[in-house]
Amino acid sequence: MDVRVVLHFAIVTRALSLLLQALLNAAIPDHEADAFRPPRVEEPLYLDSAVEWCFGGLSHWDAEHYLFIAERGYLYEHNFAFFPLLPVILRGLAETLLWPLSGWLSVRGRLLLAVAVGNSALFLLSAVALYAMSRVVLQDRRLALLSSLLYCLTPANVFMTSGYSESLFAALTFGGLFLLEKGFTFRACLALGIATAARSNGLVNIGFLLYLPSLNALSQIRAYRRTASTGRGGKALRYAWVVARLLATSLLGTALIALPFCAFQYYGYRTFCTPSTALERVPPALVSLARRKGYRMPDENGPPPLWCMRPVPLLYSHIQDVYWDVGFLRYFELRQIPNFLLALPMASLGVVAAYAYYQANPDVCLRLGLWESAGRRLDKPTPGFFNPKVFVYVVHSTALLVFGTLCMHVQVLTRFLASSSPVPFWISAHLLLLNEPLLHRRKTSLPNVQLRRAHDASRGGGGGGGGGGTTTTTNNPLHNPVSALLPHWRHCSATTQCILGYFLSYWVLGLALHCNFLPWT
Repeated sequence: MDVRVVLHFAIVTRALSLLLQALLNAAIPDHEADAFRPPRVEEPLYLDSAVEWCFGGLSHWDAEHYLFIAERGYLYEHNFAFFPLLPVILRGLAETLLWPLSGWLSVRGRLLLAVAVGNSALFLLSAVALYAMSRVVLQDRRLALLSSLLYCLTPANVFMTSGYSESLFAALTFGGLFLLEKGFTFRACLALGIATAARSNGLVNIGFLLYLPSLNALSQIRAYRRTASTGRGGKALRYAWVVARLLATSLLGTALIALPFCAFQYYGYRTFCTPSTALERVPPALVSLARRKGYRMPDENGPPPLWCMRPVPLLYSHIQDVYWDVGFLRYFELRQIPNFLLALPMASLGVVAAYAYYQANPDVCLRLGLWESAGRRLDKPTPGFFNPKVFVYVVHSTALLVFGTLCMHVQVLTRFLASSSPVPFWISAHLLLLNEPLLHRRKTSLPNVQLRRAHDASRGGGGGGGGGGTTTTTNNPLHNPVSALLPHWRHCSATTQCILGYFLSYWVLGLALHCNFLPWT
């Protein structure tokens, strides 16, 4: 039932996102930004202009890189900042599902349509995966449902909708973590490894692979210690087996997750350090763009770039350093204050989550969630955000927050955290349930009934008895507490207004600004 609610709300928000970006892109003139805009070397076909009008807002900023790679491959050096999984999926959709439209749409047009279809489907998968993972970790149905519904209103909405890899990465990460929590380690490693082919920060997911199996291994060892029927020799063999299996899982899983990143870096090394392509084979318009903008292209007749001579010739680090000026504290400048302010709400959620969790579970934090404290059993956790199972996710979110603040373009924090960690949505839902009277349990667990009764009481109507309200709500098969809160905005608590205000404002502003080449997160 809850999955249907999440899926329904995700479909509604995707449809609204596509509609709004088209209208806003048409109503607001594009800003002349200094962004990557390769020339079109393919003749447009009949429906290209219509697709461009409907979905052109999805192709701006970094999305242009993904579309270019899907169409032309990795032609320029800085294209290697964008990992290959999304371009492969887009090109696959364009050449299979959308191939019947090839007589009316150019490759570019089909790729743009693939962005709208593909990312919408991937977002639906990510929302369902987040709900499934939240049910397992939080062990609280209401909190899991509310978290997943808030995810459908994510402040990073425009990046989940347009030609970015955030929806793809979120679907694979949340799905992989769900499998890992359920004990399907090999399948989890496959999902998390594929996620690394979408975004480089997939490497951080190795931490989950090292932690969660270790937690399970310690649980098994504790269970063996409580078993009195087994002799010392038998227990020693069981301990050795648990440790050996943990080491094998950790080594093989780490290799599996890191393999796509390493393979992609090797491909970049072969492309530029031992090139086999001459510039004469590239369309002149694209060569002219490279010379005008200073983009490096692989050329078998030219000298290799300097980064090829380094002891560890890592192309990704070179690109982040030279093209995007990414590095420790490099973004700490007065002129970047507006970008720090843009990232402040998401950073605040991360800080609040870490602080609240530590305040509620100091023993769990000090013991890294691995050992039992006096009076608390790890195998019988308290449901909700303060569940000991949440510990590793809070650590992961905090690590991403610290790294993103100190070493990245800080405005990227919003989509960086929203697509990589469930914690921003868990803490937001936790704060809503903690501070919003309209969501409190009354005589029923249906949020719509509580909202109706609280609203009637605030108007002096007395609610008219429970029967009428319950009958009205039961006729509606989808009980969505978020959509039920919005009509009662004025009666919501200040916490609810702040959280929903942040989610909704970034949801809409992102579509208005990003889709018109205006600066956004």
